[in-house]
Amino acid sequence: MGGSGSKTKGYWPFAGSGSGDGDPTKEGVDEQSLARLRSFRNGTPFVFTRRSSLYFDEDGDLAHEFYEETVVTKNGRRRSKLKKIQKNLIPQGTIHLEHPCIHVDFPVVLCEV
Repeated sequence: MGGSGSKTKGYWPFAGSGSGDGDPTKEGVDEQSLARLRSFRNGTPFVFTRRSSLYFDEDGDLAHEFYEETVVTKNGRRRSKLKKIQKNLIPQGTIHLEHPCIHVDFPVVLCEV
């Protein structure tokens, strides 16, 4: 749970200080953490692109996973099994979102009034 957040250390305003009050003038806050904070405040909280989880196969088909049907003979009986294909797959890449989303690390509480 919570695996979609930012993995960078010092991204939050209070990440570098031991007191937790969020005052950047206190000791224990490095300049890199403050630079990230300043750039985040000047930037936008919206996300316009994301990495796709889809792949192209050799035929140009687009899907999350690809399987190949194989016939296995065991004790004189023929059975069909699905074998997952993991080679020769090309990721779709970055896709543009129709509607911008709010970044998961946006440090403001949003509520509906």
